[in-house]
Amino acid sequence: DRTNWQWGKQDINILMLSIAYKGIAIPLMWDLLPKRGNSNTTERIALLKRFIEQFGKERVACLLADREFVGNEWFSWLRSEGISFCIRIKSNTQTSNSLGLDVNVDALFYDLKPGEQRKLRGERRLWKQKVWLSALRLTDGELLIVATDKEVDSPIELYGRRWEIETLFSCLKSRGFNFEDTHITKPERISKLIALLSIGFCWAYKVGEWRNEQKAIKMKKHGRKEVSIFRYGLDFLRDAALNAKQNILSLIGQVMAFLSIEAPTEALI
Repeated sequence: DRTNWQWGKQDINILMLSIAYKGIAIPLMWDLLPKRGNSNTTERIALLKRFIEQFGKERVACLLADREFVGNEWFSWLRSEGISFCIRIKSNTQTSNSLGLDVNVDALFYDLKPGEQRKLRGERRLWKQKVWLSALRLTDGELLIVATDKEVDSPIELYGRRWEIETLFSCLKSRGFNFEDTHITKPERISKLIALLSIGFCWAYKVGEWRNEQKAIKMKKHGRKEVSIFRYGLDFLRDAALNAKQNILSLIGQVMAFLSIEAPTEALI
């Protein structure tokens, strides 16, 4: 996926590859795009090639992506590399109906009611590629249409895991580390900070999992957790750091008292 924001006149545009994991996503690789707006096929391929060089294409179970990540050249490259995909497409994308006539893809699912979904039988043409099409009518009436390179049992549910990277971005920004508030604009510094935040994110999440095993997160009336696993771990680490600071100040005070030296009132850790 891609996330972007602006600080002053500087556009911060990050293209990221991550692993879906238990409701969140673990950041693996990223590129700082020297522009605003969507990524192109060349940029996407370059990012995936870096992953393949490190881990091998056989480690990719399925590539999930939103409507930005479409196109004949892109789909063709994924097929040539043997990388399975489940990607959302725009409702006005041209495809073929059962008679072989060109239609907008949403015409194949016009009768779906909110909450209903359908997987078409057989492959359909999308640009110059043959794909499998499925759709879900969302509660607001919009169609969520996905294309897969092969027949999948539950393509809509599979695509739903793409939301996990949105959860990651939220944790890195407003609901966790407040990445945007750093106001850093130099690409190399941003990339290094993402690396540090990625380590911190994984640490907080694993601590949250451990803490949840020790003392389960309370559930709200609607059935959701009071806080996320990530936040549970992050709060624990924050409190531990604050307590450590107080303990260090107390220890310094005892040592200074023993030496009859005035103890400092604040320390940096």
